[in-house]
Amino acid sequence: MKDISLDYRYLKAFMVTSHYLNFSKAALELNIAQSAVSRQIKLLEESVGEQLIIRSSKKVLLTEKGQSLLDELDRFEGRLQDIFFAHMNKTIRVGILHGLLETWFNDIMVEFSRKSQHQLIVEVNSLDMLKEKLHNGKYDLIFTTENIQSEIVSSLKLFEEKMVLVSKSEINPKNAHDFTWIVYSDQDHLFQLFKKRSSKTIVVNSITTILKLVRKGVGIAIIPEHMVEPEMQLKKYDVKGLSKAHIHLSGLNFKTMPDHIKQLVEMIKKR
Repeated sequence: MKDISLDYRYLKAFMVTSHYLNFSKAALELNIAQSAVSRQIKLLEESVGEQLIIRSSKKVLLTEKGQSLLDELDRFEGRLQDIFFAHMNKTIRVGILHGLLETWFNDIMVEFSRKSQHQLIVEVNSLDMLKEKLHNGKYDLIFTTENIQSEIVSSLKLFEEKMVLVSKSEINPKNAHDFTWIVYSDQDHLFQLFKKRSSKTIVVNSITTILKLVRKGVGIAIIPEHMVEPEMQLKKYDVKGLSKAHIHLSGLNFKTMPDHIKQLVEMIKKR
């Protein structure tokens, strides 16, 4: 099978001539001499080893191979238009921590769906996976508790995430060890804050489930304050000794941010 070395420099001359089926009109559009158009097409034909255009004094025709090439080039240009210039129905790929999705980001999604024609694909992941997939170009934006700054990624601080101890009934936080601890992982804030540990813990990596268990009086938990809605009627207690955490929006360092991503970012910054 013969290798084909397509000389891409001459495709524009071929496309314009093929659409007009006229060398002089192609020369006018390309702003070059008619002889230069003919020369470029000849060089293109030599690079692929096939005749693409049949020339005569009165008519210009495409060969079968020429028509096939033109069809593919037209389809390719159409895809380029979709990628770079279409303003409708673009997709924003968002990675986010579980707790942020289930509370704070819900309202953002509602507002965005009402004001934008673009689509959102939102995926929950661990902090490490969120960072990895952003750096690999799998996400357009991520929302985490980490300030990421690198050659290709930068972060914007959105708000401070205040943590509170919650329970169904009134308790004395000093006696937290007397209650069942409902924790997200073995790195939970309860383990960091209290030297005397509870004799019973429930580990569940769902903030929503943690809240449901607390509301049912199963035990106590430490969660972000923004997750506690007034209608939950939970008791909240400030906790001391935790380093301040902030929620950050992180994205790729575009020279010019794409409009559909910028629309979401501006919406978030105004909240």
